[in-house]
Amino acid sequence: MSVNIIRSGTERLIIENTLDRNRSALIDAVRGLSESDARRRLVASLTTPISLIKHAAAAERIWFQRFWAGLDAAECDGYAERDEGTFDVGAHESLAGVIAEFERSSRLSRTIAARFDLDDTKVNPVEGELSMRWTLLAMIEEFARHAGHADILREQIEAGGG
Repeated sequence: MSVNIIRSGTERLIIENTLDRNRSALIDAVRGLSESDARRRLVASLTTPISLIKHAAAAERIWFQRFWAGLDAAECDGYAERDEGTFDVGAHESLAGVIAEFERSSRLSRTIAARFDLDDTKVNPVEGELSMRWTLLAMIEEFARHAGHADILREQIEAGGG
């Protein structure tokens, strides 16, 4: 799924478009992999193509559902703790299912973010006072980094590496 680039408009429109393009780039980097290739561990960490998507869905929940909407972890639509569990993919989960989970979390994040102005702030016990602008930009950074990871993993998989 490709998201059109918006090069002019309000700051919010451009930020949200950039975030959506990075969400899309992350999905596009793993879409079409076989189930076994999606789970291949090519690096020492828990990073696999499918775990990057699972982690991104958790990041959406942690920042938008928990932090901005104030939900408890148990109230979120999936795993929402700040730990290594964000990379945990169950044996029963398919790549298509994990992508759909990320897309659902992203839609809910958009709805939650729309309730706030870019300059609205909340205090996070770890990071301190954060604005919605900071959160959106942090998600851009997070998903761009992981899309790059996914691109490299896919390149290794397609080259027969590992």
